[in-house]
Amino acid sequence: MRLPPPLLLLPLLLQLGGRAVAAPPADSLSQLPEPQNVKIHLYNAKQVLSWEPVSLGNDTRPVVYQVQFKYSSSSEWSDVTKPHVWVNCSRITSTVCNFTPTSLSKGFPPYFNVSLRVRAELEERVSDWVTVPWFQHYRNVTIGPPENIWVTPGDGSLIIRFSPPFDVDASIATFRYYVHYQEKAGIQQVKGPFRRNSIVLNDLKPLREYCLQVKAELSVTTPNISRFGRLSNITCHETTVDASTRLQQIILIAVGTFLLLSVLAGGCLFLVLKYKSLIKYWFQSPPNIPLQIEEYLKDPAQPIIEALDKDSSPKDDAWDSVSIVSFLEKE
Repeated sequence: MRLPPPLLLLPLLLQLGGRAVAAPPADSLSQLPEPQNVKIHLYNAKQVLSWEPVSLGNDTRPVVYQVQFKYSSSSEWSDVTKPHVWVNCSRITSTVCNFTPTSLSKGFPPYFNVSLRVRAELEERVSDWVTVPWFQHYRNVTIGPPENIWVTPGDGSLIIRFSPPFDVDASIATFRYYVHYQEKAGIQQVKGPFRRNSIVLNDLKPLREYCLQVKAELSVTTPNISRFGRLSNITCHETTVDASTRLQQIILIAVGTFLLLSVLAGGCLFLVLKYKSLIKYWFQSPPNIPLQIEEYLKDPAQPIIEALDKDSSPKDDAWDSVSIVSFLEKE
């Protein structure tokens, strides 16, 4: 059998050598599985990185986790420790890294692009790094509704007070607010934007119930960012009236009642005068039958003449004497 020339074997050897270098090392089985379902949660000021715990089967030794960060302007990764972001997420047993800042001067700058990664460690064994996409707090945060909403009913108005969803750096970011309101079972209206956390809804109907919601909008100047937040829960409130308005209403009701009664009285008088004879006929009592005739009708066997004579007064027909008086004519 004829052997190939040495020059033809060289590319084949290089190819096999390359495959040998790309093959996994002999201690690859000693590596830890990487954390799964790594995600970041941004809600208002809350900033939390979480993942699922690494399971090692029968090995009960505790697995620790290392979290690192870097800014988009840097190529170096740094451990999430207190000197950097005022929180320690280095070699922790928890599957949560909560780097929510306690003040504006702590934590990651909200206008910086930040990237995070996490890996599992057990003594000398480590897992691969799992990196989450970069985020910027002001750009990616989920904004909740304004907090501590307090509504004071007024004279045909509602005064709404609240606090912002979270604190922002006033030099580059502000909140603007919108109110969604409607008379109960009415058409919804929107007023805003308002820059203050105290809003007065005027020109409302007195003694009417209005339902409202408030939401915030985060406006950032550098870079130019605008994000709307969530609406607050629906609350309903009834407007009031002041003393003068209530007095006016009482006077109007009294005058209206008097006028209505006057119209009704005038109408009744007009009808009485117009239909006087008919009304007299309706209210005239029917003629009465004399008592003797009524008794006769009850007992026809009784002589009517004798009954009448019996009941007649003898004093009317009795006299003692008759005198004839005559006057002589004068000659």
